[in-house]
Amino acid sequence: MSSLQRTGICLMVGASLILALSLGTRHGFGLFLSPMSADFGWGRGVFAFAIALQNLIWGIAQPFTGALADRFGAQRAIIVGGVLYAAGLVLMGLADSPLSLSLSAGLLIGIGLSGTSFSVILGVVGRAVPPEKRSMAMGIAAAAGSFGQFAMLPGTLGLIGWLGWSAALIALGMMVALIVPLAVMVKDRPQVSHGPQQTLAEALREACSHSGFWLLALGFFVCGFQVVFIGVHLPAYLVDQHLPAIVGTTVLALVGLFNVFGTYIAGWLGGRRSKPRLLSALYLARGVVITLFITVPLSVWTAYAFGIAMGLLWLSTVPLTNGTVATMFGVRNLSMLGGIVFLFHQLGSFLGGWLGGYLYDHTGSYDLVWQISILLSVLAAALNWPVREQPVARLQGAQA
Repeated sequence: MSSLQRTGICLMVGASLILALSLGTRHGFGLFLSPMSADFGWGRGVFAFAIALQNLIWGIAQPFTGALADRFGAQRAIIVGGVLYAAGLVLMGLADSPLSLSLSAGLLIGIGLSGTSFSVILGVVGRAVPPEKRSMAMGIAAAAGSFGQFAMLPGTLGLIGWLGWSAALIALGMMVALIVPLAVMVKDRPQVSHGPQQTLAEALREACSHSGFWLLALGFFVCGFQVVFIGVHLPAYLVDQHLPAIVGTTVLALVGLFNVFGTYIAGWLGGRRSKPRLLSALYLARGVVITLFITVPLSVWTAYAFGIAMGLLWLSTVPLTNGTVATMFGVRNLSMLGGIVFLFHQLGSFLGGWLGGYLYDHTGSYDLVWQISILLSVLAAALNWPVREQPVARLQGAQA
């Protein structure tokens, strides 16, 4: 095995472990909604707003974090993100008011996630592999994040039962701190380009004048709305339907497990088929799955079937969306441009997380949010269909 191959394997392992810790912890936040709200006498809207704020801050910070990673390498962004993420979890465990919850779970963890999640990590992966293997490599890294969700959700529930929600969050903060030493494995260097360098302003103008860039971003908004609404509110929804609390945890774990396969398959297919057309099919499939879930009589087994089906579609959008951005604009500014697209994902995440709690507190039901999710699936499918997956004129000229 050559030195280059060893470096590549080390990078993929480090990137995968960082995503597993970062996203595995983040996907368990919904398990804290009921115990924290019950202890402090809050409505569900208080916790939902803090998580919605987290996703909004994450999205706003992501283009800037991505731009820094593109210019100076990803290690610094990952280290700072890991420190802020761990500190946010510890302070979330000590929170005793809506303000302290929003500052810890919302502000600190939101900024921390911007340095330890998809846009930065997949930017590293995209620069490290040749174009024909890029979609597959991104799928593998995204699948690792999904495995983290599967592995850490039962552990998070066990920590809550053993230590209580406050100490469980502090313990999770100590685990997330492992991201800092893992950053050493992600040896990323900004891509050196031969010929004139494209400036940051030029990259932004090029992307912002491209209709496909905005169609991808708007479609990604729907992904964020759906995954955060489900991730935060599904456990409470199932308890409301008189199912045991363990069922919600198991469903989210199944989402994580089967998304390992879903993201890998999406990455594999993305190297062989049109990524935008695959995205349209994924969003339509989500709409069908949600429709069946809310119309078929609910039981433990239909809940598990929903987790499996949604798992196959959960983060499969990530390698396809980032892969399309890389194909159209190249990898020099991939973390920043992917971060802008991801900002729209997080705007959807904010709305899905907050609206779920707001409408529940005002109507006593999640029915309207489920219906909105179905309509958004159709909209996202329509938005992604016309996107053309081909390099911009600048890259076509360089290849000629």
